[in-house]
Amino acid sequence: IHLLTELAKVEGIDEANERICQRFKESQPQLVDVVVAKDVIPELNREKKTLLHAGPPITWENMQGPMRGSCIGAALFEGWAETEEEAVKMLEAGEVEFIPCHHCHAVGPMGGITSANMAVLKVVNQADGTTAYCTMNEGIGKVLRFGAYSQEVVDRLHWMADELGPVLSKALKLSDGGINLNVLIARAITQGDEFHQRNMAATLNFLKEVAPLIVKTDVPEDAKERVIQFLADTDQFFLNIMMAMGKSIVDYVRKDEEGCVVSTMTRNGYEFGVRVTGLGDQWFCAPVNTPIGLYFTGFTAEDGCPDNGDSAICETVGVGGMAMVAAPGVTRFVGAGGFEDALNISNEMEKICVEHNPNWSIPTWDFKGTCLGIDIRKVVATGITPLINTGIAHKNAGVGQVGAGTVRAPLACFEQALEAYCAKLGIE
Repeated sequence: IHLLTELAKVEGIDEANERICQRFKESQPQLVDVVVAKDVIPELNREKKTLLHAGPPITWENMQGPMRGSCIGAALFEGWAETEEEAVKMLEAGEVEFIPCHHCHAVGPMGGITSANMAVLKVVNQADGTTAYCTMNEGIGKVLRFGAYSQEVVDRLHWMADELGPVLSKALKLSDGGINLNVLIARAITQGDEFHQRNMAATLNFLKEVAPLIVKTDVPEDAKERVIQFLADTDQFFLNIMMAMGKSIVDYVRKDEEGCVVSTMTRNGYEFGVRVTGLGDQWFCAPVNTPIGLYFTGFTAEDGCPDNGDSAICETVGVGGMAMVAAPGVTRFVGAGGFEDALNISNEMEKICVEHNPNWSIPTWDFKGTCLGIDIRKVVATGITPLINTGIAHKNAGVGQVGAGTVRAPLACFEQALEAYCAKLGIE
């Protein structure tokens, strides 16, 4: 209370936050290419084997089952090991260096594991050329991001790198400067997406844009068919585009190092981490919560792992759980109720934000824009923390996704950030 009272006396914070929000609003993310990760992320070209992971920094010892499973799968994919046992031995021996995706202009869903030869989406924020990367969505069930690493998972990753990525790359090069993602978001949010748990409309709108380009490429017809069918079958494909888009926005926003707006939220199964505009690259972390939601048949809450993934970038830029009212159908899927619950959640999220984003207006919210600019002062003052829509991974490596739900960011992250922000301003 003392710190909040003293902060209220400081002039210029609200103006800085409004300027920060203007950077969010003026961002112009374009999906321009699909590339090989090592060709654009220098950290993946080191002599020592290196993997990028979701969340704030973490060691192998603190990684939970799903992230460990993703590391095993990446080692098998890269050919560093031929068996699970070989991969585990290598990882336990410290032969692999781990770096947060967020330190490399990248993001990764759930485990977030990204290795040198994986295909990644490339999004450029035309506001100033800020570029961000994210792996592509594999589908649901037994997939690497949820900690599965069977031969089926590894084979799919190779197909994505060898065929899906190159075909999409050729298609995007036939577009006029890439695909305007603000337009896709504005369109799909009126069709019931919130872009974290529901991406069906956005994926179909993406397919609408890219399919004619795929048809025009010079790749074999059977390859075109496989790629288009995969996109048609993968309802969540746009999620990873949304994530790269979000990263290109926040990395542009973070160049203004003033104010107290949240510029990153992410989790690694062990800790939840946030960054704040006025505090640069510093992480503020607290133990991560376990999602509450619905489980697939045969699984219960006992099987769930604490929350994972960089996909909270969605909520950081104002969609996902922050925009629940845009996708009331999602509330049932994540176990959160009906339309009134969706409305209440967005109304609650509004209380901790600076303003609204007019670029992404929500018809079911009387055309108000999505919430914009999570203010750490408001979070601490109200005790309201951001609600995040999320998938639920099995706590053990190798199983995969077992449900979906919602999770709250821990208040302690924001309290720590507030204390550090006050210290920066000379408030004791």
